[in-house]
Amino acid sequence: MKKEEVLAKIPAKGFLKTVDTIPKDIPSSQRAALIRKGNELFNAGRYDQAKRIFLTVGYSDGISRIGDYHLQQHDTLEALRMYMSAPAPDKTEMLIEKMAAVVQTWLHEKGDYGTGHTGK
Repeated sequence: MKKEEVLAKIPAKGFLKTVDTIPKDIPSSQRAALIRKGNELFNAGRYDQAKRIFLTVGYSDGISRIGDYHLQQHDTLEALRMYMSAPAPDKTEMLIEKMAAVVQTWLHEKGDYGTGHTGK
């Protein structure tokens, strides 16, 4: 498969689904209670439940901490998704730079997209 064919198959918004908007129909008192509950769940190690709450209420600090957790677990794509959802631009940029360096290394090692041709 040629490079152009591969690039044409990449979705316009990329491979990661992110939250576009924060729900505005949650009353502030309920949102605060949910954030407290999410923090309790996070501190108890119940990360999936905390993640659902943080994403539902759009709690960027909590979403970013979930991203940190996924990064510690070597789940880089989920960490990136969380950082992009937070939004946490510094952490997003750091991960993208690391991922680009990995791809660059692969391309350098494999030559022209893994075909064994160096393009020379």
